[in-house]
Amino acid sequence: MEAWRCVRRGYGRCVVGRGRYPMLPHHQKSLGRDWTTPWENLQKCCWNRHISSCMRWPGHYSRAPYPYFSSRHFSLNWRPPCLFESRTQFQYWNWRPDNLSQTSLIHLSSYIMNSEGDEPSSKRRKHQGTITRHWEYICNHNKEKTKILGDKNVDPICEDSENKFDFSVMSYNILSQDLLEDNSHLYRHCRRPVLHWSFRFPNILKEIKHFDADVLCLQEVQEDHYGAEIRPSLESLGYHCEYKMRTGRKPDGCAICFKHSKFSLLSVNPVEFYRPDVPLLDRDNVGLVLLLQPKIPSAASPAICVANTHLLYNPRRGDIKLTQLAMLLAEISSVAHQKDGSFCPIVMCGDFNSVPGSPLYSFIKEGKLNYEGLPIGKVSGQEQSSRGQRILSIPIWPPNLGISQNCVYEVQQVPKVEKTDSDLTQTELDKTEALVTAEKVSSNLQHHFSLSSVYSHYFPDTGIPEVTTCHSRSAITVDYIFYSAEKEDVSGQPGAEVALVGGLKLLARLSLLTEQDLWTVNGLPNENNSSDHLPLLAKFRLEL
Repeated sequence: MEAWRCVRRGYGRCVVGRGRYPMLPHHQKSLGRDWTTPWENLQKCCWNRHISSCMRWPGHYSRAPYPYFSSRHFSLNWRPPCLFESRTQFQYWNWRPDNLSQTSLIHLSSYIMNSEGDEPSSKRRKHQGTITRHWEYICNHNKEKTKILGDKNVDPICEDSENKFDFSVMSYNILSQDLLEDNSHLYRHCRRPVLHWSFRFPNILKEIKHFDADVLCLQEVQEDHYGAEIRPSLESLGYHCEYKMRTGRKPDGCAICFKHSKFSLLSVNPVEFYRPDVPLLDRDNVGLVLLLQPKIPSAASPAICVANTHLLYNPRRGDIKLTQLAMLLAEISSVAHQKDGSFCPIVMCGDFNSVPGSPLYSFIKEGKLNYEGLPIGKVSGQEQSSRGQRILSIPIWPPNLGISQNCVYEVQQVPKVEKTDSDLTQTELDKTEALVTAEKVSSNLQHHFSLSSVYSHYFPDTGIPEVTTCHSRSAITVDYIFYSAEKEDVSGQPGAEVALVGGLKLLARLSLLTEQDLWTVNGLPNENNSSDHLPLLAKFRLEL
């Protein structure tokens, strides 16, 4: 903020000493409340590395049609050198600082930047309102791909009978208050009052009441808030709650809550991704897997496996993310496995900190991934450049983790010992215990579930990306609801050879929004939406 005041007043902070030096010494011209200055003047007064190292390229986002500079010493918007020409003539993707001539002008606008931060004004809109989301109905015609039936605002009602069981699932990262305060730079666009927990929690609870989902998968649930407010409030609404806190110092975790009237609990299976004996797994993320029994008259109803997780954020540690995902899939495989060798229907929710089309996302949907030569920063798709990144090792995780390349727990086998001597030495016992049949080390990962995503991630008419999270730094999709589709929908797909009991049919989903939609209500959080994530909601049918 101090740096920006210096720019507004026409001087900058001295990098070496504590004094100030003129930033715009002469030749500046006033355009109303805006100022212009020749490029060479600014270049003389600022270190070149400040500009070249801090340039940000917004890519395809329509809200930033041209690049802009920012640094901790000064902030300014770079506009086309020809101030009075049409902006449409400016091909921003071909421009670099070197392209600026010595007679070019830098435009410093008092309207573009705000003294509270260096965010573009498009992220600091005055308009406040509510965002409208509608139900998209899904149907299946002759085993073709699912199609949206219409943009009706009527909430599809879940119905139960002897031959079908309908239920709804919500996945929602509710934004831990501690994490919000630790990362306040992400919420500079927000009015301070909307960030207080006393304001946010009633809004979050209001959303949960309104959507009335049968199953809730919540991430970033802060432990003290869970015990004092979240759990009592949800129990009063008829939910049974299960919670797994992170294993480190950050006091948040994952919760799965379900309605007593719809399900009974068969098993609770927490998953800790931190392993003190595995150096790779030094992060405190967790997962939670529940096995639920639908409450319907039919005695032949299969159980439903519901999983929830929040994977590591760090974009440059794709090796950890893939290992955490493999651990979750191994637990799901163990929980969902039936006595006849089949798997019960699966719903896997969470904040996976990976974007659509990334290798991690593709692995979930396709059931296979060859990661040979893959940079660790490319796994989640959050990093645009792989420069200077190391390649994923083969294998990614060590054998002592006890999880195979097929993302299942390895079963230890002890072969028969021919010796009849009853007092074998410990060394001999160690030699006779075979961990698992040694398999050729491969760079191919696999899992045996045919998982589909509830959302398509792009609007079909425009191709504009859907977003599930939006704050001062980014607006992308990282939250998902994956589910095991019906048998007729998975023929020919990887993992289709694994039998499913029934499978799930997607009936409807609550629409997502574009980044532009969200900035019309000042992004997230705002007065009506109290997390930096949107809740995802889907309706499923289990045919019996």
